[in-house]
Amino acid sequence: MEWAARALFLFLANGKTAGNVDTNALTQRFSDIVAELGLEVLGMDFAPSDGQQTLRVYLDVLGAERDRREAAELPVEVTVEDCEAASREFSAYLDVEDPIPGNYVLEVSSPGIDRPLFTAEQFARVSGQEVKVLLKAPIEGRRRLKGNVIEVNGEHIVVEGEAGKFEFEHADVESARVVPDWVALGYAPQPKPTPGGKKPK
Repeated sequence: MEWAARALFLFLANGKTAGNVDTNALTQRFSDIVAELGLEVLGMDFAPSDGQQTLRVYLDVLGAERDRREAAELPVEVTVEDCEAASREFSAYLDVEDPIPGNYVLEVSSPGIDRPLFTAEQFARVSGQEVKVLLKAPIEGRRRLKGNVIEVNGEHIVVEGEAGKFEFEHADVESARVVPDWVALGYAPQPKPTPGGKKPK
C-alpha cells in the first residue's frame, strides 16, 4: 500500500478549534511538548479544506533517547505507543489553545521510509543520500529536482543528480523527501531464474 511507505505508524484524532494557524509556532510548541517523551517534531503539514482539514505531524526519536532504547534493546524508531502518547499531548494543547479554525483531523506519524525534510539541518542529516525536491520557483527551468545531497552550508543546499548540480536556499523549497534505497532496505526485486533452474550469472 502506498501509505505504508510514507509512514510506519499513524495515529488519528478528531477535534474542533477556532483561530488562525501558524505551523511554525505549532512546530516549536509541539517540539517542546514531546521533548519530555524523548521525541522531536520533524515538521508538519496543514491541509486546509472547506470540509475536513488535516494537520499531519511527523515525529522522530531524539538522539539521547535513541541511544537509551538501543542500550535497553528496545525499538529505536518511532512506535505506535510514541504516536499515541504524542497525539494525546497535542490534542490537549489544541483543545485549550484553539489554533486551527473549524473541524480538523490530527495525524501523528513516524517519518516513514521516504522521510520528509522540513529544514536545512534535516538535509544535512541525509548528506550523501538521494532526495527529491519541489521548488517554489524553477531553477534552470526545473521545479522538480532529484539527486544526492552533496553539500549543506547553513541554509544553502547543493543537490547533484543525472540532470546536473543544483544550488538553492532552503527558503526556496516547497517540499522535499528522501528517496528510499530499496536495495539497501532489501526490497529490490530479485532476478527471475532462467529456464532449467540455472541462476543468472
